[in-house]
Amino acid sequence: MVAVAAGRRATGAGGGVVGGRRRAGCGEHSQAQAQHQRLLAVAVAARFADAGPPPSEASASAGCCVELLQCLLAALGVSVTAVAPAPAQYRWAVRTIRRRRPRGAGATSPRGASAEARPAATPPPGRIAGNGASASAAASLYTMQGKKGVNQDAMVVWENFGSQDDTVFCGVFDGHGPNGHLVAKRVRDLLPVKLSANLGRNGIATGVTAPHRVDNTNASLENEENGEHPEFFPALRASFLRAFYVMDRDLKLHRNIDCAFSGTTAVTVFKQGQNLIIGNLGDSRAVLGTRDKDNHLVAVQLTVDLKPSIPSEAERIRQRKGRVFSLPDEPDVARVWLPTFNSPGLAMARSFGDFCLKNYGIISMPDVSYHCITEKDEFVVLATDGVWDVLSNGEVVSIISSAPSRVSAARFLVESAQRAWRTRYPTSKTDDCAAVCLFLNTEATNASSSSGTKYMTNIEASSSKHSLTFKTSTAVPANLVTTLVADEQWSVLDGVSGPVTLPVLPKPTSVVKQSTKD
Repeated sequence: MVAVAAGRRATGAGGGVVGGRRRAGCGEHSQAQAQHQRLLAVAVAARFADAGPPPSEASASAGCCVELLQCLLAALGVSVTAVAPAPAQYRWAVRTIRRRRPRGAGATSPRGASAEARPAATPPPGRIAGNGASASAAASLYTMQGKKGVNQDAMVVWENFGSQDDTVFCGVFDGHGPNGHLVAKRVRDLLPVKLSANLGRNGIATGVTAPHRVDNTNASLENEENGEHPEFFPALRASFLRAFYVMDRDLKLHRNIDCAFSGTTAVTVFKQGQNLIIGNLGDSRAVLGTRDKDNHLVAVQLTVDLKPSIPSEAERIRQRKGRVFSLPDEPDVARVWLPTFNSPGLAMARSFGDFCLKNYGIISMPDVSYHCITEKDEFVVLATDGVWDVLSNGEVVSIISSAPSRVSAARFLVESAQRAWRTRYPTSKTDDCAAVCLFLNTEATNASSSSGTKYMTNIEASSSKHSLTFKTSTAVPANLVTTLVADEQWSVLDGVSGPVTLPVLPKPTSVVKQSTKD
């Protein structure tokens, strides 16, 4: 008992371990066997060294066998007088053997340093995800926490997106639920990467990587003026659909973020040259500040707030056995509920995450639209519902136009929205606010803003139907939309291609007065 407690093994009368596992002289036998193996390896190396190199290689590899012998002796632990550096082809024989680090010793080694002690990863060039402005001052972004807890809004601006000049990606994301802030940040970080991996595809089924070029630009613009999309729009729209689907699948498979009752909205803008592609998911909004024929600054809403109050969205949800109704204290806010439980009460019809409702009508398919930038367009504002709940489209455009500078335009807007919350809803908790302002046609903007008086008008989208004043494109197959929305069979869009070169979109040569929407 005492011997065992002290860490020693009890021995029998013969000197061996009780039970017969180990006998006296076992250690000497092991040492003799190791010495025998070492001498055998030395003999083999010496035999190989005596053979010498072939005659044809004697001049080129003189001394290689001796050096190999020295390397083997050093690896076996046999001391030699002078060991020259091993040739490149034999350096594997003397490489250092890595030993397994004991538990608890990782904190003292550089490789075992904790995540907090490791240096932060350098962000990609041109990407900014915090308060401030882009390097070229073409975009500003700002967010402010409300009174409801942690800030669940996220935003990003990425210049030279996809290593392409004159290409910018902007996005605003409004999280909701217990893990909404985690979902919004993950979508902010991964959605641009997944989109850049899919923008180079030429088609949905083939997946051929080729730039999207249009030879006859004037013809495509004439089609757009007639209410049709340009020829390259269907392929780009498919890239947006694929990227959003893969992003939602990534959230579903994530182990550390529970997205059953958490999700986020997303309103994104991809700008290349004079082409503007908008992808919208949820109730965040994109508004264009442009000038009419009388040089008055007007607000044009580029997206539709995808809420359950839209008849087409409510019909899809009810067909999937989901319920749509408003609470007595919020009669104007339609919410989505589970079939048999009064939960969770989601105030939007499309979103990332929210997997408890994905079988009951909530989808992650974005609403993708196209706009051709003209010399009348000045800026695009992306903002979460914390801004749009207290400010109209016209008020937002007016605030941006009166900002002290472009780099502070987003902050000026968010601070104005926070003041409007305190003024209009003094007893309510202020919502989180986030905004991105992307300026277009820098020279044209400076020239137009210096002439004439600015009169504010407002052109807003009707929330009674899921469309603006645009015609449906005949270039997008109708069966694709029906398959994705009604049956939710995304297999044709599954997967993400490798890094590819982004498409080079054509530069228009004429003015387009109207946006188009699918």
